[in-house]
Amino acid sequence: MHKLLINNSGEKLLLLGNEAIARGAVEAGVAFATTYPGTPSSEIATNFFQISQESDLYFEYSVNEKVALELAAAAANCGLRSICVMKHVGLNVAADALLTLAYIGVKGGLVIVTADDPYMFSSQNEQDNRYYGKISGLPILEPSSVEEAKNMVIDAFELSEKLEEPVIFRTTTRLNHSTSVVNLKPFVSHTTRGDFKKDPFQYVPVPAVARNLHARLLERIEKAEKISETSPYNFIIGDGSLGIICNGVSYNYVYDAVQDLKLEGLAKILRIGFSNPMPRALIKNFLKGCEKVLVVEEGEAYMEEAIKAFAQEEGLTFSIKGKEENLFSRLYEFNPRLVRQCIAKYFNLNHTPVEIPDLSDIPEIPQRPPNLCPGCSHRATFYAVKKAAEGMTTICPTDIGCYTLGFLPPLSMGDFLLCMGSSIGTSCGFSKVTDKKVIAFIGDSTFFHSGIPGLVNAFFNQHNFTLIILDNGITAMTGHQPNPGVDMKALNLEGYQRVSIENIVKAIGISHVGVIRPFNIKKSINTIKEALDFKGVSVVISKELCALYAKSLKKPSRKPFFVSEKCKNHRECINNLGCPAFFIEDNRVKINQDMCVGCAVCAQICPENAIIPVKD
Repeated sequence: MHKLLINNSGEKLLLLGNEAIARGAVEAGVAFATTYPGTPSSEIATNFFQISQESDLYFEYSVNEKVALELAAAAANCGLRSICVMKHVGLNVAADALLTLAYIGVKGGLVIVTADDPYMFSSQNEQDNRYYGKISGLPILEPSSVEEAKNMVIDAFELSEKLEEPVIFRTTTRLNHSTSVVNLKPFVSHTTRGDFKKDPFQYVPVPAVARNLHARLLERIEKAEKISETSPYNFIIGDGSLGIICNGVSYNYVYDAVQDLKLEGLAKILRIGFSNPMPRALIKNFLKGCEKVLVVEEGEAYMEEAIKAFAQEEGLTFSIKGKEENLFSRLYEFNPRLVRQCIAKYFNLNHTPVEIPDLSDIPEIPQRPPNLCPGCSHRATFYAVKKAAEGMTTICPTDIGCYTLGFLPPLSMGDFLLCMGSSIGTSCGFSKVTDKKVIAFIGDSTFFHSGIPGLVNAFFNQHNFTLIILDNGITAMTGHQPNPGVDMKALNLEGYQRVSIENIVKAIGISHVGVIRPFNIKKSINTIKEALDFKGVSVVISKELCALYAKSLKKPSRKPFFVSEKCKNHRECINNLGCPAFFIEDNRVKINQDMCVGCAVCAQICPENAIIPVKD
């Protein structure tokens, strides 16, 4: 039995933050869960997927976040407790549905998990999704610890049903990927079948209807603010004239810093866990007892802006600061040392920071930049494209996935990136305003997510570029989640169809479509050359399983290779491929046979045919 299905109240489990969120939803009686995978939220969905195999929970990996939210909205409006999970930039994709869903509301509880990523560990930006609460008028809950995250999810469902609105559940990477002991609670009974009662004057927001729905939303925001004022997730600890207001993981750093700096009796802390609507009266009362206030929040000055406005309304003129050149930055994550130093600086405390140990006598740790795995089919595809395009002046828009790493030397295939699916849309633009050959890259999952509309646009408007679709048979970057092109039978899962990328491309009307097996370098180069010579939109689909995924499926392994004595040390293998299985020893190229998967790409490009498979 899956550990998150243990229904023993009072039992303790050591859980990852994302596991705790999934457990909280199970305890709350969630019946319907959807997602598009994205780090740092991916493990929540992985657990739902596993749980759905052993329970009556409906779960799916939707084609993108907008579709995922639309499904969850429908289920919630049939009375089911539903949850929709995504990373922060995923909410951009879902925002079109989100803002109107706020007008329509829900009947069953709907929790929308958005995992923000300060420091951009696995993301293209650091956007602060608390502003989605403000623009949509939806409540936001923000946990500070793993166990609180579990319990807060339960309350999020109850809050959603009380307000008849979705609730945004905002986390950050540090909480998603922290581990802590969690106390289990019993499951709430739930139903997996619902009913939709027709009422077009509530559910069909044409302008005349939407005007009424907007007015109702504002009433619900007022109701939410009253709840926020007394929410147990907005609380004050300590006493004193120095005020610190914080949220999320920052609360942990602040709490420790107050003790480390011996501020008990001098400083009080207001932790905001219900952050939209902000608890106006609670904050004003907190401010009235302060001489100075410091706002500690990662990301943007979301709370700081509101707190300063509340202070102005009360005629309070003392110093309130947070985001400032000499205090907290809008950049990156916070840490205990930083928070402690900023508190000491702002409140003019005598504080000598703990001395950083002198590590000058310790050898520098070798840098390990991100790299495509040994045997990654994307490396072979990039090499083949590079060879096919020799002599051309190119622009290569790329997309979101493992293959984004192709922008790094020595492959250097990736010149422009905005978001999921943008490689195709931007290629349309580049091809119209430059005379350079445009070659776009997109992965299989990303193509299904948001690439298809761009390709339809390209064909309709007669753009001129080549699209390389990198089909490695799985959504690899986020941890091998399925997408519509995956063979689910290989995973021993029934009840799924399989969508052909080639058929979709041809159905759009694109006449020049090639399919390559990228480990066959010569044939791949020839096929790509033909596509590059075509005037109009041409597509090449590169099909080869992700090396790690193939290993997990226990596909027959190939023999590893080694560099024989025929090698003349030209190093074309290293300089042109950069496979991490290569290393230099005694000024000679060698292959780590434990890493080599036997793709034979290096053997095909070696000018001396010096790279050969090991003997049995």
